[in-house]
Amino acid sequence: MHTVMPEQDPELKLLEKDEAAPAAVEETPGEAQEVPVAAVSRVEFEQLKGERDQLVDRLLDNFELALKSDGTPEQLRSGVELIVKQMQDILRQMQVHAVLALGEEFDPRQHEALGSVERADLPDQHVAEEIRRGYRIRERLLRPALVRVVSNPKQTSD
Repeated sequence: MHTVMPEQDPELKLLEKDEAAPAAVEETPGEAQEVPVAAVSRVEFEQLKGERDQLVDRLLDNFELALKSDGTPEQLRSGVELIVKQMQDILRQMQVHAVLALGEEFDPRQHEALGSVERADLPDQHVAEEIRRGYRIRERLLRPALVRVVSNPKQTSD
């Protein structure tokens, strides 16, 4: 595990100054929203960084083991699936959840549109394809889902 010195970590510098954390700006297409950031103590910050580093190290070791494996492609796939399950369990413990996308109505606060696809089998302005999964931690958006949106010529918008 590596150690980050305070002068190398801008987040730690902010906490050392005992200043209130500034509001983070969550950008969505067409608008910017200010989202308050909860301040944490230096002890909590160090604890969270330590937990993160341990989790990253544990998962990295698992990926390295998978790369060293000389098993069949099916065994390798099974191993990677187990690593993905571990990652999902860890995210769930940290209250990180995927943003619902596929089949949902397009919401620029949760989805980032990469483009549109013409389809008659889905409602207009709904998500047809999820390209990259988005995530929330509790109620805060970490990353919007990157999606393609349905353009249905048979429906008219009100």
